[in-house]
Amino acid sequence: MSRRHDWFPFLRWPRLTAPLLRSEFAAALTVAVVMVPQSVAYAGLAGMPLVTGLYATFLPALAAVLFSASTRLSVGPSALSSVLVGASLAGLAAPASGEWVALAAWLALLSGGIQLGLGALRAQWVLNLVSSPVLAGFSQAAALLIIVSQIPALIGLEGGLTSLWQSPQVDPVALAFGLGSVAAFVLGKRFAPRLPTVLAVIVASGAIAYATGYSAHGAVVGSLPAGLPSFYWPGWPGWNHLGALVVPALVIALVSSLEMASSAKIESQHDGKRWDAGQDLIGQGMGKLAAAFSGSFPTSTSFSRSAITLYSGAKTGWATVASTLIVVLVLLFLTPALFHVPRAVLAAVVVVAVAGLFKPQSLLRLWRVDRVEAVTALVTFAITVITAPKIYWGVLAGVVMGLAHFLYLRLHPRIIELGLHPDGSLRDRHLWKLPPLADGLYALRMDDELDFASASAFERAIVDHLAAHPDTRHVALFAHPINRVDATGVEVFMQLRKMLDERGIGLHISGIKLPVERVLRKSDALYDNPLLFMYRTDAEALHAFRSLGDAPADQALTIQPSSGSNAAGNP
Repeated sequence: MSRRHDWFPFLRWPRLTAPLLRSEFAAALTVAVVMVPQSVAYAGLAGMPLVTGLYATFLPALAAVLFSASTRLSVGPSALSSVLVGASLAGLAAPASGEWVALAAWLALLSGGIQLGLGALRAQWVLNLVSSPVLAGFSQAAALLIIVSQIPALIGLEGGLTSLWQSPQVDPVALAFGLGSVAAFVLGKRFAPRLPTVLAVIVASGAIAYATGYSAHGAVVGSLPAGLPSFYWPGWPGWNHLGALVVPALVIALVSSLEMASSAKIESQHDGKRWDAGQDLIGQGMGKLAAAFSGSFPTSTSFSRSAITLYSGAKTGWATVASTLIVVLVLLFLTPALFHVPRAVLAAVVVVAVAGLFKPQSLLRLWRVDRVEAVTALVTFAITVITAPKIYWGVLAGVVMGLAHFLYLRLHPRIIELGLHPDGSLRDRHLWKLPPLADGLYALRMDDELDFASASAFERAIVDHLAAHPDTRHVALFAHPINRVDATGVEVFMQLRKMLDERGIGLHISGIKLPVERVLRKSDALYDNPLLFMYRTDAEALHAFRSLGDAPADQALTIQPSSGSNAAGNP
């Protein structure tokens, strides 16, 4: 039974009762009044036929919730995934054309397959490749590009943005609809956050456009096909087009996964349970596959709509099921009501929704925390803007910079010489201007693993100190931070031991961890020798160092370490 529940998480849902149905439907209605207009607007952002935004909130949302561990994620079109779709397909086909829809479906298949594979293999660690600074830089650049792209529709500008400098022609009615809607959304969010402002503005603007006759000649949504989506199979795009979709699909999968993670973690914390990232990746992948086969585009998790779902009282996945039923009603009976809605109002929906992503102050905070990561975020931002519409290169550049920084830190571990601080702690001797622990003693600590990345720096630190201080007779390694050693680390350790033995220099090791000690003993790197001294605690080591004087290294310890260690190297 438990195995079946792992494969089909919806089997864990509680049985639907009348009280549960009422609370879940109320939450579903609350999120649906935001989800429906946003989905239509985001479809336009992705370059898709507007009705596919509704398709993306039906079967994909249902498939995602059935196979996810987090049951209150609002799956459907999101700002970042939609703009990535539009950017990825730019130049490959004409927006809203049949070829464009087919390529969007292939994007959904590829990105969904990636997420499904990662979830099935429990390889959610891949998400760590995209760091917080990279996502911050990309999301803010994407938000800026989205807002700029919506300006022509928002103000009724005929032609692109370049026409602003070449005798621009602006539709004053569209301008009034656009700016009026933005003002209504902002004021509604501030003074009446519980009211369905988005739905109210959509309905009111459509009614005004119909009553004034604007819908007869102005830019409006127009006719949307009624009915449920039929099964869709995209034709073979050819190897060239398929190859052009691989990198964008990978970026969409990563960004979508991070959007999902941000909402799923909040839900898990709210419920006091462990987050099952692998299962949620499977759910996201299933949602994208459902999107592909219903003629839609890659879906993601909307952070804002997920928060509405969670805090409006939804308790189970039944709320998402109820919201998909509301979408079904819209598809069957209410699409004609969207005919008269001005496109300027849809642009306002997008602008207000993504404006919250643009937070320059977060980059300033990042600069105070870590300047290298702040530079990574800024470079990601810049490359995303410069490479538009191929904005996925910004994410890839940020990932490469993050990995390069990580590799640099691993190749340059923090290695310090220790001294005894007046408060009794061991600290960086040079930073705190402390005397050596003993005459002729070099005491060091490496805050890293002893592996192929750090072994060279570890060896160089000891060799350089011995070259600069030829009177050194003892080397002490405080090994608490070292929790792993690999073959390269073992080889370097043995070479150092051989060099120290040849020079008659004693090696003192304090606080070595058992897994590291086992590897070193199996490789015979801790062979018995009068020049090897091991201590379980730093206190034992410091007690022993008091006896270090002018005697040879193999006779220096006149005070024996306390129980648990001895000079022969046996723990």
